[in-house]
Amino acid sequence: MRAYFALMTDTIMRYTNLPAEITPSFSCEMMMQSLTLLSVVLVGVLTSTAVAADKVDFGRDVLPILSSHCFKCHGPDQNARQGKLQLDTPEGALRTKNPVIIPGKSAASEVIRRITSDDVNEQMPPASSNRKLTAQQKEVLRRWIDEGAAWGKHWAYVSPTRPAVPKLADVKAVMRNPIDAFILERLEREKLSPSPEARKELLIRRVTLDLTGVPPTPDEVDAYLADASTNAYEKVVDRLLASPRYGERMAWEWLDAARYADTNGYQGDPERTMWPWRDWVVNALNANMPYDQFTIEQLAGDLLPNATVDQKIATGFNRNNMHNGEGGRIAEETRVENVMDRVETTATVWMGSTVGCARCHDHKFDPFTQREYYQLYAYFNNSSENGAGRAGQGTPVIEAAGDAEKIKLEGLSKQVKAVGLEVAAVEAKLFPGFQEKSLPEALAKLPKAIVDELKRTPDQRTSIKLKEMIAHFQKTEPAFAKELTKLDKAMTDRDKFSNTLARVMIMDELPKPRDTFILVRGAYNKPGDKVTLGVPVCLPSLPEKAPGNRLALARWLVDSNHPLTARVTVNRYWQTFFGTGLVKTVEDFGRQGEQPSHPELLDWLATEFVRSKWDLKAMQRLMVTSATYRQSSKVTPELLERDPDNRLLARAPRFRMPSWMIRDQALAASGLLVDKHGGPSVKPYQPSGVWEEATFGKKIYQQDKGESLYRRSLYTFWRRIVGPTAFFDTAARQTCSVKVVRTNTPLHALATLNDTTYVEAARALAQRVLEKPGTPEDRIAIAFRLVTARPPTTEEAKILLGSLARMRSVYDADLEAAQKLLKVGESPRNEKIDAREHAAYAALCMMILNLDETLTKQ
Repeated sequence: MRAYFALMTDTIMRYTNLPAEITPSFSCEMMMQSLTLLSVVLVGVLTSTAVAADKVDFGRDVLPILSSHCFKCHGPDQNARQGKLQLDTPEGALRTKNPVIIPGKSAASEVIRRITSDDVNEQMPPASSNRKLTAQQKEVLRRWIDEGAAWGKHWAYVSPTRPAVPKLADVKAVMRNPIDAFILERLEREKLSPSPEARKELLIRRVTLDLTGVPPTPDEVDAYLADASTNAYEKVVDRLLASPRYGERMAWEWLDAARYADTNGYQGDPERTMWPWRDWVVNALNANMPYDQFTIEQLAGDLLPNATVDQKIATGFNRNNMHNGEGGRIAEETRVENVMDRVETTATVWMGSTVGCARCHDHKFDPFTQREYYQLYAYFNNSSENGAGRAGQGTPVIEAAGDAEKIKLEGLSKQVKAVGLEVAAVEAKLFPGFQEKSLPEALAKLPKAIVDELKRTPDQRTSIKLKEMIAHFQKTEPAFAKELTKLDKAMTDRDKFSNTLARVMIMDELPKPRDTFILVRGAYNKPGDKVTLGVPVCLPSLPEKAPGNRLALARWLVDSNHPLTARVTVNRYWQTFFGTGLVKTVEDFGRQGEQPSHPELLDWLATEFVRSKWDLKAMQRLMVTSATYRQSSKVTPELLERDPDNRLLARAPRFRMPSWMIRDQALAASGLLVDKHGGPSVKPYQPSGVWEEATFGKKIYQQDKGESLYRRSLYTFWRRIVGPTAFFDTAARQTCSVKVVRTNTPLHALATLNDTTYVEAARALAQRVLEKPGTPEDRIAIAFRLVTARPPTTEEAKILLGSLARMRSVYDADLEAAQKLLKVGESPRNEKIDAREHAAYAALCMMILNLDETLTKQ
């Protein structure tokens, strides 16, 4: 009993500021008092930090309560507001006429009376709302009023200030950069200790997958293990950041956010050629283009002075949206929906804001009005795109030609002009005086269509009209017909080559801006009040002389004082490396979003990002070189119970890799991966009939051959209405998606155990180890290491060796089954290897490729 009492006393001391001399002494009476005191203390500790000794913080403690329980009826949406009471602004909540909140006097405040009332006709929130305040939340509101009801803004709408790096009590704590100080300071408060650093083999596999999307080679692992220098790990990180595979890995999430696909979507789902934009993203990331420039070129590259072809291609970001070209579709309705998609995608990607709620009415939780939504809409409402057309490429478009292609096209165009001049010289002799007002007698008898063509300069004629002219003059003027034939051929050669070039949809700006109106309930054909360009009032205003176009909007987003862009961006990359963002709701930094787990760290990272001149690689290097990132992912039962979601980061995260990375890993380990960068999307293995069923037989999947089967997943052709079957837990690419989804179901195993890619990879991996000399133990170790970056333990090697023996017995007895297995996939097989032996090792390699450790980043 005394020990139990001592524990309670220690707990009370830990969570209160009571001096030791007034803590309860041991007696039955004092025991009951201590139990009462402890219960009060624990309620506060376990439910909210707001009841601690610190003053209630409006943005952290009060605003989330009001947003979740009050704003639906008393919030920003004036059309849904009830009782003429507005609680989302200080003017409304702290009104002096008929006050509901009296600062310093919670007992006299109507809000407190209502939330504590037992009368179902008076209590708030009403029972019909299915919302109920907890006792703790009521206490927070009461304390806030008694402390003066100080108002404040939502944390995300206040520009971050650079916090001081915490000083740690534990001077022995491992700190490799400021990130660790923030994490360790929180762990100290939670009485937790960080995990030790992960083993070197595990660490190089983790960071190589994170930065390049493929596992390290045995040679790379060996070099790292042999490097005894203090910066050996940092050298690995720098090598990976410089790899061309880096851009291919980092582009994946950007393509999800940009809703990139190779088709338009909807029922017809026609093809489009947006892959040059995808390649622009990869190249920009590899070149470490500053993020502010990366932003500006994608949102407004066409508006930059002397915009290059690449800068115009970059604006394909906002042409990646779905496009409805179905029969009977109203073009203007499609155009309006496309513009709305651009507004909402831009807001999600750079502002972490759900502005789409304001299409039809003022946002019910965040301070975005419907008027402000259409002010943002106005920035994207000036493109020449008109919503018409059923094909995959809607204007405006641009030809995406490489250097060699540009040279060839220029040469063919010059040839057309040269031949055109020759034709013009002949015409001047045949039809002298043609430019004079009187029509030459030689032309008087010609058909009107021929005369009209002769009025054009030769190089401006179409091939069809040229052929008509050739046919007409073939008998009467054969020499002239011959010159026309030469021109026709030159034009045909030029146009034929031009048609092989990819055409990318881009943004442009109309000379005269369209008028923009608030659309009643978001309906394209119900315009309301006219609006002009503008940004939400809750965010910094535009510069006074900012141009009225997308370029001004893009520069506003990456202004150093913008409270959202840097935070939102570093948070998404935190999600990339640590599994969950510091703000878990990466898509929503609004009032309904989750509070940051480490708010000071988030602001430090955001300000550091801006201070580094938006250096993306530097920010990522900072994250992956931190001691926090380098921890072991092993978890104790105690830590799992205390922090099941690893929000405190006392260990490294461990989670299932994305399906595209699992595929690339299998190809890389097997030796099948083709490191060819860029170009048109490819069509690897896919079960038959998938496209046909989804398109009523109108689209037939034609699988590629050769190296296209083994390109990285990034380059896989993406049909929008039915995505690649090899990928699970991926974005549908129909709308912007920034939140990672992870599941673990038997459907995953059906793919990784049976899909042609994985069976072939297992066969190729088996061939790779069988072609090396050594014992079965040696070969098992090689295969295991190619996949996991480490050798198997003695016990693991024993299990794998036993599995190999069983596989051998199966295929020794069934040669036909062995041969059938070895025929899967189109890569050639080394026929010198015994089929039974090869099949046994292939089955073993399939096991290794499906180990939990293989499929997991840990």
